[in-house]
Amino acid sequence: MSVTREDGGRLNAFAKEPPIRVVESGGSMGRTTLLLLLGGAALVLGMVAVAVRIS
Repeated sequence: MSVTREDGGRLNAFAKEPPIRVVESGGSMGRTTLLLLLGGAALVLGMVAVAVRIS
């Protein structure tokens, strides 16, 4: 951790940050993501169907 002294005599501490890593996206949806997406769509359609039936 590096520490500097400002004009007013205050100390300012800077944290040591980890190096930056570049992560490239795969571009394809995994099975879990697809399953969650389809499950969410089914849930929304079910809620709309219940709302239409109630009204």
